[in-house]
Amino acid sequence: MGSLPHIVEDCMGVLQLFSDGTIFRLKDINFNIPVVHDNSVIFKDCLYDEKLNLHLRMYKPTSSKSSPMPRNLQLPIIVYIHGGGFCVGSRVWPNCHNCCVRLASGLGALVIAPDYRLAPEHRLPAAIDDAVSAVRWLKGQALGESTGGDAWLSGTVDFDRVYIVGDSSGGNIAHHLAVRFGSGSFEVYPVRVRGYVLLGPFFGGEVRTKSEEGPSEELLNLEILDRFWRLSMPIGENRDHPLANPFGPASPSLEKVALDPILVIAGGSELLKDRAEDYAKRFKELGKEIEFVQFEGKQHGFFTNDPFSEIANEVIQLLKQFMLENCM
Repeated sequence: MGSLPHIVEDCMGVLQLFSDGTIFRLKDINFNIPVVHDNSVIFKDCLYDEKLNLHLRMYKPTSSKSSPMPRNLQLPIIVYIHGGGFCVGSRVWPNCHNCCVRLASGLGALVIAPDYRLAPEHRLPAAIDDAVSAVRWLKGQALGESTGGDAWLSGTVDFDRVYIVGDSSGGNIAHHLAVRFGSGSFEVYPVRVRGYVLLGPFFGGEVRTKSEEGPSEELLNLEILDRFWRLSMPIGENRDHPLANPFGPASPSLEKVALDPILVIAGGSELLKDRAEDYAKRFKELGKEIEFVQFEGKQHGFFTNDPFSEIANEVIQLLKQFMLENCM
């Protein structure tokens, strides 16, 4: 009689992989994060991929007075891609929801937060493919291809001013979208992506960085990061795969790839800080328009997990400036 299945990978109890290949996902999670109720923002859910049953959540400010771009009354669009190591997370999680409320109210923008397939059930590049699908859905809305197009996207938003914001693994996805769409984003015209914001992007590599070898964070350590990579990478691949390491030994050269402007934001005390800084440095050396901003003493997810804090106000101002500089 064989032994009972046992846990071989455990992501904080939220996701568990058993020895027989079965997977457990905790549905009733105690987040200990209060949901923010902001009357200046309304939201609703929408199906964007019927075949895969993938939904997104849209956030709309009731007033456009906070928009950083006053050239017209149409709202800019922010596509927000949540984090979670490609393995956990959702548009409905309180931290993601609160962050999107803050982005909508603070930037006077319509925010679109798509879910994507998670690993290990769906290993990379599934999450990236789904993000591409979400942007294509937005293109369909702009072209009026979708039957019963959403009223929130009819006449009140500017498809020519779209910004993609990715948090952690969402930042990794945002990078791959930037490379995929290239400068001008002609593949998804008339949607025009003006810039990308990577918040503590989740990149990896076989050679450890100094910040990875440093002290663990309150909610994150190297063991968790490695586990996310083991569960999300294609079977048999390591952390130097191009999906994890944009500048790894097997990664294609990005020198000739034309990119839209990129803003990289990281906390000075996060394990992923060195990779984010190196990413920006390498792109800068290739002549790309990229900026790296570090917030001293802050850990991974400092904006997403507390989007109404004093430091989050500084991030909002930074995003406003980035949007203003890249709106034409």
